[in-house]
Amino acid sequence: MDNQRRQFLDELLETATPSGFETAGQRLWIEYVEEFVDEVRTDEYGNAVAVVEGGEPSVALTGHGDEIGFMVRDIEDDGMLRMTAIGGSDRTVSKGQHVRVHTSDGVVPGVVGQAAIHLRDADDESIDDIDEQHVDIGAADADEAAELVERGDPITFDQTVSELANDRIAARGLDNRIGIWAAAEALRRATARDLEATIYAVSTVQEEVGLQGAKMVGFDLDPDAVVAVDVTHATDAPGTPSARKTGVELGAGPVVVRGSANHPRLVDAIRDVADAADIDVQLQASGNRTGTDADAFYTSRGGIPSANIGVPNRYMHTPVEVLDLDDLDAVADLLAEFAAVAHEHEFSVNVR
Repeated sequence: MDNQRRQFLDELLETATPSGFETAGQRLWIEYVEEFVDEVRTDEYGNAVAVVEGGEPSVALTGHGDEIGFMVRDIEDDGMLRMTAIGGSDRTVSKGQHVRVHTSDGVVPGVVGQAAIHLRDADDESIDDIDEQHVDIGAADADEAAELVERGDPITFDQTVSELANDRIAARGLDNRIGIWAAAEALRRATARDLEATIYAVSTVQEEVGLQGAKMVGFDLDPDAVVAVDVTHATDAPGTPSARKTGVELGAGPVVVRGSANHPRLVDAIRDVADAADIDVQLQASGNRTGTDADAFYTSRGGIPSANIGVPNRYMHTPVEVLDLDDLDAVADLLAEFAAVAHEHEFSVNVR
């Protein structure tokens, strides 16, 4: 990954985009893709679609631009803020963290309070729910706090990108700014080829609260096929229950998901492309649902052939998600190669 692509990735990861508040990240993504596409359009909720025009079929490469987070639910008399979750925030990792409250006037720093170990009941190992936790912004009382923040202001962890060994990084919200990076970068790489198909790169909103943006885009865009890029659990870290292990490993390449939303002919086409391009991939079983935008795309309109490509990720929905940059780079290569030969494939199932 060269410096320009890495800078784009870091900028995405350092921009707060909790579900429902994705505007800053969407603008950043649009600025990047505008340099090499024919058109970028957005809808009323901020979904962004970039297109390189060609012939048939039309294929969308997608990621979701939102991240999990919190929101100011109430302001207590003592100036403390009460929170509610945005998406699947984890109550076990929020206490004792630095946070940023994103207001119309800028960022207000705070911390999620945690009683000192000396003061806690040694026999009580219970963990407060998020709506019982509080943010301390240093305000003396409710009036002072209300001058700084409002109910409904989003909150994210104050955490930047950390460099780990072996070309791996840790950050909050890799889920799923890395997906929109891959979609954009795959389209940029594909434009170096003579594309015959029409290829879209898409950054959806509000995936973490019910795949809402994908529902909008799937209906409006109605492409012939969709490949949704999202993180998937690397189950090679200590602490993963044996019954939840999938064989997916960090650093072993993109994950091609099979079953449920994943259209068998689209999956076969992607695997064929990986073989031809000598890109190592991992396989993952999805018996019921993928938990990604693919679940919304494949039931849009009369059904859109869809597939989910995963980027292995450790510690999902924590402030310290970890991925291998080689995996992410390989996803962009795989999608670019697929876009270049999409016109050679049909994506209907022959059942007669």
